[in-house]
Amino acid sequence: MYKNPRGRPGLVLAAVTVAQFVFALDMSVVNVALPAIRTDLGFAPLDLSWVVHVYALTFGGLLLLGGRACDLYGRRRLFLLGLAVFGLCSLAGGVAQAPWQLVAARAGQGVGAAAAAPAALAMLTTTFTEGPRRVRALGVWSAANAAGGALGVLAGGVLTEYASWRWVMLVNLPVVAVAFAPAPGGGPEEARPVRRERPDVLGAVLATAGIGLLVFGVVRTDVHGWGSPATLGTLAAAVVLLAAFAVTETRAPAPLLRLGLLRSRWVAGANALVFLAAAGQFTAFYFVSLYLQQVLGLGAAATGLAFLPFSAGLVAGTVVATRITARRTPRVALVPGAVLAAAGLAWFASISPDGGFLTDVLGPSLVTSIGTGLVLAPVAAAATTGVAAREAGMASGLLNSSRQLGGCVGLAALATVAAHRTGGATDPAALSDGYAAGLAVTAVLFVLAALVAIAVLPRRRPEDPGPSPLTPAENRLEGTRS
Repeated sequence: MYKNPRGRPGLVLAAVTVAQFVFALDMSVVNVALPAIRTDLGFAPLDLSWVVHVYALTFGGLLLLGGRACDLYGRRRLFLLGLAVFGLCSLAGGVAQAPWQLVAARAGQGVGAAAAAPAALAMLTTTFTEGPRRVRALGVWSAANAAGGALGVLAGGVLTEYASWRWVMLVNLPVVAVAFAPAPGGGPEEARPVRRERPDVLGAVLATAGIGLLVFGVVRTDVHGWGSPATLGTLAAAVVLLAAFAVTETRAPAPLLRLGLLRSRWVAGANALVFLAAAGQFTAFYFVSLYLQQVLGLGAAATGLAFLPFSAGLVAGTVVATRITARRTPRVALVPGAVLAAAGLAWFASISPDGGFLTDVLGPSLVTSIGTGLVLAPVAAAATTGVAAREAGMASGLLNSSRQLGGCVGLAALATVAAHRTGGATDPAALSDGYAAGLAVTAVLFVLAALVAIAVLPRRRPEDPGPSPLTPAENRLEGTRS
């Protein structure tokens, strides 16, 4: 069984926060640099999207495996290993001389992030006891996550316009070094995990292949379309593999994902909510960025600067949500936050080709970002409420998978909605109309998130979460110890 010594909480929080910042930064910093990357490395137009897609594919496909591995082999060990892989692949991407080299480096970044991200959240939840201290720590982590995603647009624009696209990769190196420095001495002292059980190899293969095919099928809808045989066949194969994974997990001695974890209303509700919120947030970033550049005619750096109010609102919302959740339950901040974000996105849906930053972007940016901050800060606390320390990595991997899949599926689906609305036209009026249609749907997603919070999340915290059930292998091991 795991012990729960706390280590040095300040160093843990510093390492985990900086790491989460760089993972969130990397998801958005590359997007603005894609035109410069295509010109410099000679990407074919249809191949350029793989710079983004391959990261989503490896990151999303391996998160469940990364989360369970940190439970079995040590959170701090997986965190440091993942950071090292992420940093080395960032360096490789920054010096890439051919398209395949950059795509391979982005795949490696996804592998490293899939190991380190769930380990980071698990380190946080096992270092800080459940209650106000954990809520405050998760608030800082959520603020870093939100700020990294928003500031990635600014950093990508400034670096691309005034330095080189290569710096959108190389900028990760000093941030990784800052995260790496305090982690070895600050992490909680972990007891040796249970090692006599056989790893769930079949579950790992089925989960990774199933999630990977799901992500692959979704991100390639920009080429094949949702109704094409290629897309339908890929998604059907993904469903079959994930169904087989669910059956396998009911029989595995040491499951990759204990399905009983989903019986918790906190865990199930938080994961459904973060799926919807991530779909709305990622898509809103995408449409607003395109509106600023393709309709209002802003350059890369100016587009990044236009996202600063959004970043400030996210941090402000996170701070408020942390204070609320420390005294009440996550639900108290989640419901009004989702409603506020929906209102801001509905306001965004009124954009016009004759608009401007002050009239069409600033106001809805502040409303949407504050509401989103109110949602993102408490959702991690909700997803880990009542989860035993020995399953912290499992719960963290599940939450990160839900966020990644939500963003990926939402962006692909709503990009199709926008494209259908424009009908292939590329004039500012048609583009603005398409982006507005997509933003209106993101507002609906946040309304659904509010309904999930109301209907599923409990009104009160559990007084004593207690230990989670042992797996069959651990029951046998406990019997031998006694």
